[in-house]
Amino acid sequence: MAATGSEKQGAKAYYVTTPIYYVNDAPHLGHAYTTVAGDVLTRWHRQRGEKVWYLTGTDEHGQKIMRTAEANGVTPQAWADKLVTEAWQPLWEHLDIANDDFIRTTQKRHTDRVQEFVQDLYDKGEIYKGGYEGPYCVGCEEYKLPGELLDGEGEYAGQKLCSIHKKPVEILSEENYFFKLSEYSEKLLAHYEANPGFIQPESARNEVVNFVRQGLQDLSISRSTFDWGVKVPWDDKHVIYVWVDALLNYATAVGYNENPEKFESTFPADVHLVGKDILRFHAIIWPAMLMAQGLPLPGKVAANGWLMVGGEKMSKSNLTGIKPQDLTSHFGVDAYRWYFLRAIAFGQDGSFSWEDFSARYTSELANDYGNLASRVAAMVGKYFGGELPAATADGDAEKAIHEGLAKAVAEADRKIGEELDFQGGILAVFDFVKQVNGYITEQEPWKVAKDDSPEGKARLATILYTAAESLRAVAVLLNPVMPETSQKLWDSLGAEPALGALAGQKVQEAGTWGLLPSGSTVTKGAVLFPRLEEKPAA
Repeated sequence: MAATGSEKQGAKAYYVTTPIYYVNDAPHLGHAYTTVAGDVLTRWHRQRGEKVWYLTGTDEHGQKIMRTAEANGVTPQAWADKLVTEAWQPLWEHLDIANDDFIRTTQKRHTDRVQEFVQDLYDKGEIYKGGYEGPYCVGCEEYKLPGELLDGEGEYAGQKLCSIHKKPVEILSEENYFFKLSEYSEKLLAHYEANPGFIQPESARNEVVNFVRQGLQDLSISRSTFDWGVKVPWDDKHVIYVWVDALLNYATAVGYNENPEKFESTFPADVHLVGKDILRFHAIIWPAMLMAQGLPLPGKVAANGWLMVGGEKMSKSNLTGIKPQDLTSHFGVDAYRWYFLRAIAFGQDGSFSWEDFSARYTSELANDYGNLASRVAAMVGKYFGGELPAATADGDAEKAIHEGLAKAVAEADRKIGEELDFQGGILAVFDFVKQVNGYITEQEPWKVAKDDSPEGKARLATILYTAAESLRAVAVLLNPVMPETSQKLWDSLGAEPALGALAGQKVQEAGTWGLLPSGSTVTKGAVLFPRLEEKPAA
């Protein structure tokens, strides 16, 4: 995975993180959804010319990992190594994820810094020893409140279940170390009020605010009934609670207590992308830990919804996990990256179906976008020998296209770059694609081509230049979403410089008309979105 970091030296990086994912199993669509969203967001900001840092990784400690490894007859470290190298990292490469770093919580660069952070809190009097008994979900690695539990039925009758995993909780009683989380309720509420965009979407913010208003309990930050974790530095009979360990990756990965220059220019994160089931850890525990340490808080915590199949959250435990490769092998990687961000409003739950994916692929990608590119290249080849003509006869129709592009650029930049409204930004670009298709239909270049007069030739040249230049802009706008497809289109237009370098091809400049020079060699390359074969048998 390429390190694609910075352009503007000295400026703080636009720092985006995904959750670090548990390695108890291979990744499914839900994990990929969040990671692709982060990739599109960071590619967009890179394309603005900004310094960017994109972090993802794996969470490898805790009871859940230990039990999974035991069930497979290997050590937890061996299990984590296998899953990371054979499943997680290869999938991110397959999906064209351009992360700058991949942090593993078993790495020394992380574990040493975690011990230092927790020791510092202990020395400041923020941590004390105490006892606790309560219902614990190993799947969540979290003690549950009574109101968060479900009554079991059938084989689980008479037991209390985790509302997320639908599995019985365990009643644990331990002597642990506790972080004084209860002392941060008012400070957190004050921060939420002063920074209304800190938690997104609004429904997530309301949930967290209401939870904190009820009063927070001190947080058990160690476990003593198993030993797979980072040792508590002053008491090695305990390991640090996996969530405290995990949350600190956002600091340790960018040089906390190790590389002050890197830390200063990167931390805190501008955006933490998380699933809504881990929102409280990121919106309550993490900022409270940072407050206790006197460190700056992240810009925003953005919770995406759940991907649903048959009304159930997509997960291995609910038997609804689907491998991303099951879809990319049929639809292609770029279409996969596009579909979930286009079909589901980020922050809301969304249902996946093969049929919906197929319908959108055919209608929007193949018919609207891919067909437009093919038609334009074919007509430039037929009427001008593949050499892009100059536009010398602009009129009201062309003015409308120029205005439509400017609107699409502004709207997409605002929605994707600022509001994390990936669906809205993608739709703004595709509305422009539809506008260009309508322009060609109305201008009828195949009829204009029959007019052999100088005026007719000028008009035909203008129509085809307008369409090709529109496609150049679309390639730039969709490059963060579908990089491989954008490069193919870029090459077919004979555009320079290379799209990947983005020299002179920043998002903000995509709407600058006339950047595709006349005389460029336009070729009809491979079809951008081939016709789908029959759905493979289950």
